Amino acid sequence: MKQPLNIAFIGAGSMAEAMISGLISTNKFKPGQIHVTNYSNDARLHELRNQYKINITRNIPLIIQKSDVIVLAVKPKDVVESIENIKPYIHKSHLIISVLAGVSTSSILSLFQHEVPVVRAMPNTSASIGLSATAISKGEHANDEHIKLAETLFHTVGTVTVVPEAHLHAVTGLSGSGPAYVYYLVEAMQKAALHQGLESDVATDLITQTLIGAAQMLRTSPKSPTTLRKEVTSPGGTTEAGLEQLTDYEFQEALIQCIDKATLRSKELGEAIDEKMMSSRTSR
Repeated sequence: MKQPLNIAFIGAGSMAEAMISGLISTNKFKPGQIHVTNYSNDARLHELRNQYKINITRNIPLIIQKSDVIVLAVKPKDVVESIENIKPYIHKSHLIISVLAGVSTSSILSLFQHEVPVVRAMPNTSASIGLSATAISKGEHANDEHIKLAETLFHTVGTVTVVPEAHLHAVTGLSGSGPAYVYYLVEAMQKAALHQGLESDVATDLITQTLIGAAQMLRTSPKSPTTLRKEVTSPGGTTEAGLEQLTDYEFQEALIQCIDKATLRSKELGEAIDEKMMSSRTSR
């Protein structure tokens, strides 16, 4: 592909914004290289343009013509209509990157109805600060060059792991939704801190630094999470007392079920898209 690359985002939601913010903040992509469109919310497009100085348009042929990489960032339920709108202007030299939860590359290819390279990706919203954990998989017509290009793009917003596409449902439930689980944990810790009489800003600072420190220990230490936990847990001490309460309330089991449920929902979304595609073809 030619350099510099131009990227079109089809969809202007939180994931698109997270990626746009990350791409620009690394200084590897200029605002003029990024184009965004959606189908209903003009105010949202203008908000993104004012914030990031990117290009916005409702002209689908123009945005596709100007771009080398097309990022599908609509809601999964809107993917059929979105691809129908852009399909006439897509050719083999484009790279399609899908960040749609649950939607397989084979489903996307069946909608395009011709051999276009598709890479499926699952980033998370930490892309906005360059700390996403992104997993990517290639579709039938994507080659190693396309994967390398996708890796290059997503490395600007965090880490990248290449996985078999069959694993992306689990990735969606784990790291795709993962930031929300952490924020939910923090909400509970904040409530506990307030209950114990700490001021809100003091509690937030302590919790945030605790998470940062624990994350850095996980990243840099050769020790397992289990070993690190045990090193903090003295027999008869405060940590043991707290962990016993979490065990009594089956904390780990609840979290496992949480990720299982999110993974299942990713699969259900994909199945719903497949059904919608079949219905769309039947009605033609």
